[in-house]
Amino acid sequence: MAADLGELLVPYMPTIRVPRTGDRVFKSECAFSFDSPESEGGLYVCMNTFLGFGREHVERHYRKTGQSVYMHLKRHVKERNTGAAGGAIPRRKNGKVFLDLELNRDFNGEDFEYEDEPKLVIFPDHFEIPLPNIEELPALVTIACDAVLNAPSAYKKQEPESWDEEIQVSRHARSLIQLDNGVRIPPSGWKCQKCEMRENLWLNLTDGTVLCGKWFFDGSGGNGHALEHYKETKYPLAVKMDTITPDGADVYSFEEEEAVLDPHISDHLSHFGIEMLQMQTKTENGHHTENNSRQRVSEWEVIQESGMKLKAVFGSGYTGIKNLGNSCYIGTVIQVLFSIPDFQRMYVGNLQRIFDYSPLDPSQDFATQMAKLGHGLLSGLYSKPPMKSELIEQVMKEEYKHQQKGVSPRMMKSLVSRGHPEFSSTRQQDAQEFLLHVINMVERNSAGSENPSDAFRFLVEERIQCCQSRRVRYNQRVDYCIQLPAPFEAATNREELLAYGAKRREAEENMRAPPEPVRARIPFTACLQAFTEPDNVPDFWSSALQAKSAGVKTSRFSTFPEYLILQIKKFTFGVDWVPKKIDVAIDVPDFLDLSRMRAIGLQAGEQELPDLLPPIVLAEDTRDNSMGSADSPEIDEAAAMQLAEMGFPVEACRKAVYYTGNMGPEMAFNWIIAHMEEPDFAEPLTLPSMIDFGPSSSDSPLGAPPAGKLAP
Repeated sequence: MAADLGELLVPYMPTIRVPRTGDRVFKSECAFSFDSPESEGGLYVCMNTFLGFGREHVERHYRKTGQSVYMHLKRHVKERNTGAAGGAIPRRKNGKVFLDLELNRDFNGEDFEYEDEPKLVIFPDHFEIPLPNIEELPALVTIACDAVLNAPSAYKKQEPESWDEEIQVSRHARSLIQLDNGVRIPPSGWKCQKCEMRENLWLNLTDGTVLCGKWFFDGSGGNGHALEHYKETKYPLAVKMDTITPDGADVYSFEEEEAVLDPHISDHLSHFGIEMLQMQTKTENGHHTENNSRQRVSEWEVIQESGMKLKAVFGSGYTGIKNLGNSCYIGTVIQVLFSIPDFQRMYVGNLQRIFDYSPLDPSQDFATQMAKLGHGLLSGLYSKPPMKSELIEQVMKEEYKHQQKGVSPRMMKSLVSRGHPEFSSTRQQDAQEFLLHVINMVERNSAGSENPSDAFRFLVEERIQCCQSRRVRYNQRVDYCIQLPAPFEAATNREELLAYGAKRREAEENMRAPPEPVRARIPFTACLQAFTEPDNVPDFWSSALQAKSAGVKTSRFSTFPEYLILQIKKFTFGVDWVPKKIDVAIDVPDFLDLSRMRAIGLQAGEQELPDLLPPIVLAEDTRDNSMGSADSPEIDEAAAMQLAEMGFPVEACRKAVYYTGNMGPEMAFNWIIAHMEEPDFAEPLTLPSMIDFGPSSSDSPLGAPPAGKLAP
């Protein structure tokens, strides 16, 4: 018999491989469906590519690749038998089990036992060879089978391949000297201290200066002031401002000329008032979020309809998504997307065509994985009610706890998050950011075909007006989501909130239990109104005046999407960088009339701003160019003093009056509110000298590093 098996496998030996380091073995999930070893037909693992296929899809792979040898994995899950002593009697027929299986079933290991049944299957005749069969199989086949059975999860092999593993600890991290100069970095309003840029900003960890990074060939980046500062001071480490999170930040070493790790980053940032550890602690335990744990439990019980008799639903459209650990943002976004007919038509309606034309590795194909996920959610195959006999048995035992298996988006998450520093982690993420990330991938993979994300696409008209010249500029931009503030001052129950605040303070003073929380109720129309409200444009440069001026921007819809995505911004940062949740309830109506928010374009009598680029500001000319210069600007001193009497710094008031074009204290007051968190808020007004190199682009600086390089 051994000779027969050897001869049978000889033609296929060149196609049988032993998994090497770096190979991923997909032995828990089909590449085209959510079939697993627990499914009725089991799972077939290709012994060459190590991809897994359900019974309905393995023939497709055989026809496309010609690979004939597969390992068939079948797991039988049964309830444990209970002995006379009341203990569970473990029973396992086969000692060889499929290690590290991550299946869709959520069963309690104390209540169930499993038996694994592996075998080799040779296509197209479906000839089966039971395993283990060490004496009868060729040595290479035995080694390959054993390696597949003992291979770790395909997804666990990705976990150590994180972005930070390649980065080394800086030799300056342990001995970094930090100046005791009293610098405190606010949580917003940053700009370069030499050229006032607001992007690509780096905080020097020695003296706390905030400066811009290098200029990139695509026009992004900065003027290289962070590097210049290092050459002047030799202060080696800087952290990128917009990367600071409770889990770390991007750090660059000028002296080592590369991205580095700083194990003491929390202490170094704390020196400048950025409390990373407090951010993590307070966001995890709920402090400083104005949320009472008792209130959160109560809300969760209401959402879950706790205490009520609920009828389980099954079938098409009622399939759940498994939580992979802090992955609720994925389930939310995917369920929403596949409730849209455009996504259903694109991926589920074209399922067979997508599968037939999928690449040799379908686990790495975006369209295939979207079709797989959509079909899993909408087919009802993974949301079936229990058999009548099972239901009767459960009712008799008074333990009716049947839940649908649902689907696990693990393969999809692995694909869409690859190379992304946040989504590839197991940390909680923002659903809106993940939605835009997925829409971006949908667009990139829809070239030349229907793009379902067009259902969310709309154009926004931005009208910018120079407050001094009164001239305007109209721009259009593409967007997929509107972010709206939650204006606390628009609450309809303000008297109730004031009474609650007084009761809470009284309870704190008398060391009593806090009163029942009262939540601010804000009309949705108040949130929506903020979208069209005029907004100050920071650092606006007027092409009509050829100088900085006050600018006001208003936004309206040029086009409306079929489905409008709205996000209410309920989180903000306190002065200690700790995220704070605005605890409000938004009253959303069933119908919305957005006609008043439609764009109207250039109106009769409006003059457009000249189409000129702002001049380049030379950093050395910005110094000592204060109000005492010969070209002192005209400022309504009366309006400035009126604001100063309200308690604002005099210099801030003078800047507010100047930048709003001497249009009165009310406009200046709005400017103060918008800019009061900026580091140079109270510093004297300085007017930079400017050199205009003209509209030609031929004088642009060249030789910049690629935009992808981390160096500031």
